[in-house]
Amino acid sequence: MQTRILASRRKSKSKSRKSSRSSKKKKPFGGYAISFAGRKETLEQVFGRANVVPSQMTKKLWNFIKAKRLARR
Repeated sequence: MQTRILASRRKSKSKSRKSSRSSKKKKPFGGYAISFAGRKETLEQVFGRANVVPSQMTKKLWNFIKAKRLARR
């Protein structure tokens, strides 16, 4: 009988831990609003003529966004 009581206590503790974790909400990551409306640049002007790997593409895109001040929080 004591093992049943201990097992039920362990279960109740794990439930309380889960509920306390879910009650604390984290802020969502990011939050940028980017608008390309009215832009005349082509992809070739932004990324260049050479082949670009995805990591470099992301860096070039963010450099373009920052240079043209297209991102707002």
